[in-house]
Amino acid sequence: MAQAATVKAAAKKSSTPVYLWEAKTKQGEVKKGEMEAGDEKAVEARLISLGLTVTKVRKKSLLDMNIALPGGVASKDILIFTRQFATMIDAGLPLVQCLDILGSQTENAAFRKVVFAIKTRVEGGSTFSDALKEHPKVFDELYVQLCAAGEVGGILDTILNRLAVYREKSEKLYRKVKGALTYPIAVVCIGILVTGVLLVKVTPVFAKMFADFGSALPGPTQVVVSLSDWLQANLIYLMIGIAVVIVAFRMFYQNPRGREIFDKGILYAPLIGDLIRKVAVARFTRTLGTMISSGVPILDALDVTAKTAGNRTIEKGIQYVRAKIAEGKNIAGPLAETKVFPSMVVQMIGVGEATGAMDQMLGKIADFYDDEVDAGVASLTSLIEPIMMVFLGGAVGGFLIAMYLPIFSIAGAIK
Repeated sequence: MAQAATVKAAAKKSSTPVYLWEAKTKQGEVKKGEMEAGDEKAVEARLISLGLTVTKVRKKSLLDMNIALPGGVASKDILIFTRQFATMIDAGLPLVQCLDILGSQTENAAFRKVVFAIKTRVEGGSTFSDALKEHPKVFDELYVQLCAAGEVGGILDTILNRLAVYREKSEKLYRKVKGALTYPIAVVCIGILVTGVLLVKVTPVFAKMFADFGSALPGPTQVVVSLSDWLQANLIYLMIGIAVVIVAFRMFYQNPRGREIFDKGILYAPLIGDLIRKVAVARFTRTLGTMISSGVPILDALDVTAKTAGNRTIEKGIQYVRAKIAEGKNIAGPLAETKVFPSMVVQMIGVGEATGAMDQMLGKIADFYDDEVDAGVASLTSLIEPIMMVFLGGAVGGFLIAMYLPIFSIAGAIK
C-alpha cells in the first residue's frame, strides 16, 4: 500500500513542469535556480514570498536537461570530487559553495555540468542525495544511499571520506583483475593476428615457389598451404561468422536467463573462476561493511549490495539472504544456505553479528580477500605466461618449419 502511494506520488511529481528562474536579493545579489510549479505565476509568487525580485522565469526544456552520457564521467573524476568535497565539508564550508567551487575547477565538461545541476537543485531546496538521484549514470545507488544516511545523521563529511576510501579500494581491485585478464587476451589476439598475416600474405608466396619446384610437398607444409587456401577463399564468411557469434553472445548475455547461466558458469570456470569468486566476496563485504558502518539499515544495505554485485548468481544469493533476514533470521545461516560464499566468510560474519561488530568484521574480510586477489592475480599471470609463450612460439615456429621443410628436402636431394 505504502509502495503504491510512493509510486503514485513520484508519478505526480514527475508530471509537474519545472521552471528555471533568476532573481535578485534586496542587496542586489543575483540568484538562479529551478522550481516545480503549475505555471510561471506560481513560481513568481513563491519567489516574491521569499523576498526576491524576479527578473526571469522560463519553462525548462530538453536542452536544459543535465544528463550524463555513458562513459562521459570517469571513475577518477568522481573519486577526486568525493575526496575534495569531504575536505570542504569538514572545513565548515556551506554545501552550495562547495559544489560551486568543485564544479568550477572540474576539467571534465560532462561532470562539470552534472555538478552545477546538483548545485542548482540544492539551491532550489532539494537535499543533496535527492539531487544525486537525478544522475544515476554518474552516481550509483550506493553513493546516493550513503549520502542520504550522512545527511540524516549530520556526518556527511565522514560518509564522503568512507565513500572515497571505498572507491579507491574498489578501483584498485578492478585494475588488478583487468590487468590479469588483459594480458592473455592481448597475447591471444596478437597470436591470431600474426598467424592470419602469415597464412594470408606470406604462405601464398611460398606456395607459388613450391609449385614451381614441381615436387610433392611434405605433410606439414601441405597442411599449412591448404589452410592458407581455405582461409583466403572463406575469409569474408569467417568474419561474418565471428560477427554472428559475437551478436548471438550479446543477445544471450542480455537475456536474464542467459546472463544467469553465464555468471554461474564463470564462477566455476578453470583458471579464472576462483579469482572471480574472490573478487565478488571482496566487493560484497566491502560494500556491505561500508553501508552498515554509515548507518544504512541492513535490508537497504543488502538490496544495494545485491544490485552492485556484478554477478547474477551472487545477486540472487544476497537477495535470498535479505528475504530471510526480513523474516527474522540472522545473516550467517542464509548465507551458508546459498553455497555461494566460502564457509570462512560465513563464520566470520556470524561472529561479527554475534559480537555487534559486523561492520568491522566485514572490513577485515574485505582486506583479506583483497590480498587473496593479489595472490590470485600473481599466480594466474605466472601460469598464463608460459602457456602464452608456448602458444605464440608453437604457431610461429610451426609455420617456419613447415615452410622450410621443402627447401631442406630439395637441398638434400641436390647434395
